[in-house]
Amino acid sequence: MEVYERAEDFEITHKDDDSPLTEADLAAHNVIVAGLQTIDSTPIVSEEGRVGDPRYSDKCWLVDPLDGTKEFIKRNGMFTVNIALMRRHGERWNPVFGVVHAPVSDTTWFGGAIHASERRGPEGAGQMLVKPTEGGGSVRLVASGSHRGEKDESFASTLGDYELVRMGSSLKACIVAEGSADLYPRFGPTSCWDIAAAHAVVSGAGGIVVGPDGKTLDY
Repeated sequence: MEVYERAEDFEITHKDDDSPLTEADLAAHNVIVAGLQTIDSTPIVSEEGRVGDPRYSDKCWLVDPLDGTKEFIKRNGMFTVNIALMRRHGERWNPVFGVVHAPVSDTTWFGGAIHASERRGPEGAGQMLVKPTEGGGSVRLVASGSHRGEKDESFASTLGDYELVRMGSSLKACIVAEGSADLYPRFGPTSCWDIAAAHAVVSGAGGIVVGPDGKTLDY
């Protein structure tokens, strides 16, 4: 938050895929990795680096130290820190516990297969459950606050009556988990650290995360 609240502009570079990178991404990565290493020697796979090799383990941490870098740069508050505990099942990995933290609102969503999902913030704490859509009611559809493509528009047109909710980063999945929205479709490229923590939180709230084939998302 020191970088976010700084009066002057912060340095922005770009990765090979042209996605933005700020000094806050790297600072958060270092703090999170140092903290996780105090727990045990579980391998850590972060968007900004790796510690250990998950190929030789049945579990790993999956980290996005700053999800929503574009939102961070805009200073609109809609960015998160994502940490997921992954378990190996044969050749597949699944998130069994996730933590999504929104620093600006000081709100945390956490949970998964090993712990019912909860939301904690300044206004209080409580367990979360997804809410089924009521028959005949409009669908509360979550969409990115930064971009919306033709596929998003095409999908929305199939829903009939819907209410659009604009949100950034993993907050989109978290408001589905807490019952404030019904559906979050994502058609753009997605990295495992972008969705794993929120996947666990949604699952722990009774929701599902599926791939294009309609099957539960594997990693």
